[in-house]
Amino acid sequence: MRKTALFLALALVATLSASTIGSPADQTPQSGATPSVDDVMKTFRADLQANRTDLIAKNVQLSADQAAKFWPLYQKYQAEQNAIIDEQLKGVLQYVAKYETLDDATALVLMKAHFDRDTKMNALRQKWLPSFQEVLPTRLAVRVMQIDRRLSLVQQMEISARIPLVH
Repeated sequence: MRKTALFLALALVATLSASTIGSPADQTPQSGATPSVDDVMKTFRADLQANRTDLIAKNVQLSADQAAKFWPLYQKYQAEQNAIIDEQLKGVLQYVAKYETLDDATALVLMKAHFDRDTKMNALRQKWLPSFQEVLPTRLAVRVMQIDRRLSLVQQMEISARIPLVH
């Protein structure tokens, strides 16, 4: 039963990763071995970051000077996002691993992971907006945050849709 739960957890994260960047064929390990949870999470996070960066770059016109100042800040911002996303995914994986024998405490762990992620992401955006405003005009900095928030909401919908409801 434990192997089944671990497989479900790996499949959940792998599916999220594949749906973020392309087809499942893009995610097939070269060696044929099952990737570790940490490897899948790293891939998921890297894909998510690449997509966010690409979409922001396509939707925000930056001068060369603005880009030189903004992108290093955005990379630091993304590094802080990584920690938040990792915490949430670990909570989801814990829930999925215990789903077959779910108790009240484990159900609450999942909900707490969602609440914590939302609170931390909101605080992170509030923390970084002034830094972005230092290198970008305010409306452009706000546009970056709007795009980032929309992408985050879409990602949360994908994650939530793949988590079985508590029964």
